[in-house]
Amino acid sequence: MEIGIDSFAAAGLNNNSADNVNAMSQLLERIEHADQAGLNVFGIGEHHRKEFLDSAPALILAAAASRTKTIRLSSAVTVLSAADPVRVFQNFATLDLISGGRAEMVVGRGSFIEAYPLFGLNLNDYDALFSEKLDLLLQIRENETLSWSGRFRPPLKEQAIYPRPVQEHISIWLGVGGTPASFVRAGTLGLPLMVAVIGDETHRFRPLIDLYRQAGDKAGHAPERLKVGLHSLGYIAETREAAVNDFYPGYAETFTRIGKERGWPPVTRAHFEAQAGETGALLVGGPEEVAEKILRHSEALGGISRLTFQMDNAALPQSKLLRSIELIGQEVIPYVHRNLGS
Repeated sequence: MEIGIDSFAAAGLNNNSADNVNAMSQLLERIEHADQAGLNVFGIGEHHRKEFLDSAPALILAAAASRTKTIRLSSAVTVLSAADPVRVFQNFATLDLISGGRAEMVVGRGSFIEAYPLFGLNLNDYDALFSEKLDLLLQIRENETLSWSGRFRPPLKEQAIYPRPVQEHISIWLGVGGTPASFVRAGTLGLPLMVAVIGDETHRFRPLIDLYRQAGDKAGHAPERLKVGLHSLGYIAETREAAVNDFYPGYAETFTRIGKERGWPPVTRAHFEAQAGETGALLVGGPEEVAEKILRHSEALGGISRLTFQMDNAALPQSKLLRSIELIGQEVIPYVHRNLGS
């Protein structure tokens, strides 16, 4: 199992230029620290909102590539519906060259909708845009020169697309939430699946993952192609008490604010404790406790190939985030691997 971090590049405290320069510098420091700590992957999201600095994730990852050696560098996710697949491929092929073959991407439709009006797209075309653009992206990955036509983009006629990456096939994961059709699509295409579980109980996603594996099997894809990754909110401290006390205040503020946009009730301590409990989605606690929970989640979902923590959405100081990364590398990863027999 690969274990890593995802970040949405939270803006600085006052969201002014000086604070945002510092926030970006600290993010790059965390990626470098994760590389040194032995984590497997670091992903950067894509949003077009004031509170995030990740509207151009490939640029952040390229900056990180020059400061790291082995960690894989990924989007988390690329909002493909609102992007040109040619430019997406070129950006990540260039990242692959800069990083020496460590680039990959998770593509999806996005959980926020700001990108659609921003780029002049009709939200009613939400799924049709994604389906068509995913088809083109996969064809570009397979073919240096291609002809293609679709509904939303001018056609390509015997068009060569450069640069080509170091890797023969850049890994493209399909990022999903809870829509059954998205799981089936990933399985039918034989793409690895990244499931965002930020609430509820993780084991409840097993029927959807079974749909994914069944669709992949029906399409004739080998089981080893049908990898499942899990994106979860989480944070490690020396003890459970310290982790909860550190993480809860910022978590409650963030998700109460987001909840107002989506009609959710305010976050309560009881809600948080349930989510941080044995079967809840939050991976918050001491190293051994969280490692055991990762193993339970993996077993409940029929085996996962990757787990990524999102921990910088709770306004924690840099020193605590760096220490959490260290604990993941020093204690969580070895514990998980020992108990998986790897």
